[in-house]
Amino acid sequence: MTDVVATNETILVVGGGISGMTAALEAAECGKDVVLVEKNPSLGGRVTQLYKYFPKLCHPTCGMEINLRRLRAQKRIRVLTLAEVKAITGKPGDYTATIRISPRYVNENCTACGECEKAVSAEISNPFNYGMDKIKAAYLPFSMAYPPRYVIDPSIIGTPEAEKAKAACKYDAVDLNMKEATVNFKVGAVVWATGWKPYDAKKIQPYGYDRYANVITSVEFERLMDPFGPTGGKLLRPSDGKEAKNVAFIQCAGSRDRNHLKHCSRICCMASLKQSTYVREKFVDAANVSIYYIDIRAIDRFEDFYKKIQADPKVKFIKSKVANITEDKATGNPILHGVDTEGYHRYDNQHDLVVLAIGMEPSVDASRIMPGVAADASGFIDINATTEAVFGAGCASNALDVNRSVQNATAAALRAIQVVNRVSRAEA
Repeated sequence: MTDVVATNETILVVGGGISGMTAALEAAECGKDVVLVEKNPSLGGRVTQLYKYFPKLCHPTCGMEINLRRLRAQKRIRVLTLAEVKAITGKPGDYTATIRISPRYVNENCTACGECEKAVSAEISNPFNYGMDKIKAAYLPFSMAYPPRYVIDPSIIGTPEAEKAKAACKYDAVDLNMKEATVNFKVGAVVWATGWKPYDAKKIQPYGYDRYANVITSVEFERLMDPFGPTGGKLLRPSDGKEAKNVAFIQCAGSRDRNHLKHCSRICCMASLKQSTYVREKFVDAANVSIYYIDIRAIDRFEDFYKKIQADPKVKFIKSKVANITEDKATGNPILHGVDTEGYHRYDNQHDLVVLAIGMEPSVDASRIMPGVAADASGFIDINATTEAVFGAGCASNALDVNRSVQNATAAALRAIQVVNRVSRAEA
């Protein structure tokens, strides 16, 4: 269904990750109608792709389950998935949103029984695992996907594979005639929560991400360690499937660099500290972790966690900006070259696996949203220079961790509520 009933007292939330879900829930629980738009087939964003949160090392399923329970109980939120904003026109308190909705080829009759998945043999790259494995072309995005409905990949539409999926469904849920649709509706304010994307590691040429199989990114490492990830939680090297017991983390990979991202991405230090515990967890005394850093940014409540990792004799901190990476052809081991600035010793260190603590940039450059929405030097929404009622939430507004993203999203929701409250008073 693509009909949307909305007024200029409705709040549009763009992005269904942890920030967008938070903003939508806070606004709805304050009595406001919300349309939540997400470009992917399900809500949750990058938080669902984490193995654990720092610093408590608990699993994201906990926080997500609570939000999904709130969402299911909330009648004021209309969720549109596989949907993207094409335009927002008008003025604060009186916008028209144009949304394009792509076909899912599975309707609301779906019970997530999985029979369509069993029926097809065609496979696609798995976006949930950053393409490190494959899934069937009829798939549930991940175990906690909301809405809990399968997706038929467009690549098999018009082929016998799609017909197999349709024939296997007992509930008439597979609809191969679904078409792209465009809907227009009124909203009074917009919370822009489109999140972040990992900086393209291929652009950091000296580190050889696109040349050496055993150089991966921190987001890929996170999925690698998850029991529901591509290796079932085993720490295996991409090149040969051997266990990686000697792991290096390179900080500021693409961040704080005038050739790449000028800003600090904030989460990278804590992410590597957290991920060092994954290695220790897998191999205990057999593990060796090296963290190459410029400086470690772990403030406030994170400092105790940092000190705990520092005290681990199996974790070595090397104060250095790695100059470049080569590869030992015989073993496939990456070799890190640089200078340890504490003593100025040159090194050529081999490791089983290298993890690039990749930088964070906004998924959408704020300057492209609409006229009147200002971007800072990194493309995040600059609230102080924005004249429209478009409020950045979470990582659309700055590089933030999960906790700060949630706080920021709550603030954005309150700003949007103020706008629609003014509309309501003006029309009273």
